[in-house]
Amino acid sequence: MKKFTNIQGVVDWRLCVGCGACAYACPQGNIELQDLEREGLRPSLKAGRCQGCGTCLAVCPGLGVARQGQEAPGSIRELFTGWGTVLEVLEGYAVDPELRYQGSSGGLITALALYGLEKGGLAGAQHIGADPEQPWKNVPGVSQNRDQLLHRAGSRYAPAAPCAGLGLLESAPGSLAFIGKPCDLAGLSKTLNAYPDLAAKVGLTLGIFCAGTPSTQATVDLLKKMKVDPSGVHEVRYRGRGWPGSFRARPAGGGRGAAEMPYEEAWSFLEKYRPYRCYLCPDATSELADISCGDPWYRERQAGEAGVSLVLVRTEKGRDLVRGARQTGYVQLEPRNPRVLVESQKGILNKRGAIWGRLLTMKAFGLPTPGYEGFPLYLQWKDLPWEEKVRSILGTGKRIVRRKYFLPQRLAMRG
Repeated sequence: MKKFTNIQGVVDWRLCVGCGACAYACPQGNIELQDLEREGLRPSLKAGRCQGCGTCLAVCPGLGVARQGQEAPGSIRELFTGWGTVLEVLEGYAVDPELRYQGSSGGLITALALYGLEKGGLAGAQHIGADPEQPWKNVPGVSQNRDQLLHRAGSRYAPAAPCAGLGLLESAPGSLAFIGKPCDLAGLSKTLNAYPDLAAKVGLTLGIFCAGTPSTQATVDLLKKMKVDPSGVHEVRYRGRGWPGSFRARPAGGGRGAAEMPYEEAWSFLEKYRPYRCYLCPDATSELADISCGDPWYRERQAGEAGVSLVLVRTEKGRDLVRGARQTGYVQLEPRNPRVLVESQKGILNKRGAIWGRLLTMKAFGLPTPGYEGFPLYLQWKDLPWEEKVRSILGTGKRIVRRKYFLPQRLAMRG
């Protein structure tokens, strides 16, 4: 196994998830993020200034994630192996019709964050939103009211690094909700271990279900496929305005005639640009969050149907917030049978099973691999049909050889 001395090795061997935790955590401020359009957001070391302290590696979820090792009291036992701690499975939507309409699937994360701001004692929510200069890119920010939450609502299928903005959390006047993908929550968790004083500023964690993050090039190429010049785009929305909505690019200058594409068609294009590291991630439902939300794909959608979400309550803190949001009319939620989660996200368990075979093959080639403490990857690999077991190994081997993953990548960083 190769030994890394700083975050550069993580990038070179394609283990970086682009969360940005290292950029925040470096005590000397020697790491900056760069958007490599075909790769994602990647840390870059300022030449010759690394002190070798190892803090960047300590907070890096790309090197590994520790899962809660045992079932929490009161959790749903049948879900733990595949989905982590789940206290309740609910389905519903934001009562505010605009939040529901603008959200990707029911506006529930936005509505829960809004309740936290207005009734739950939170000073704001730290999450990502569109870059005002290049709206197909993302930047971290803090929302402190409904309008700001609404402005940043909706899925963003492009590289995002909310952990790079943890300085915003640090300087906030009170505790914030942190909203992110599974890898972002893992980065946050590791950063709080390294900087425990920051934990007081995290009032709540809200996670999204995630199938991987396409590169910036994915959106640029999709816009070009739609015959849209990225330089003339004022707004890019990946979903929402109905469920699941559509990919939509609006021209600058208030012009009409926005280009649109159905969500399913847009995602089938964008997903091909996900980096291989996403295929090694065992957490697709934000197991480290207090509350996580995703689409209830277990049933057919009706034409013109308004958005709805599945809500997984994972901690007592999350349960208290959900209970308060329901009682005060911010959200409409109903209990669901735990099987609904399994039916909604059928591909997740198969993907997790394949990860063990992929990691085994990488190790056989002498490649560094992430460590996953507490995830029963081998047991889930054993449950795969034999064809998929073989594919997880041979397919990975072919990819390693064809794409030369046995060599470190040398990315062209600026400065």
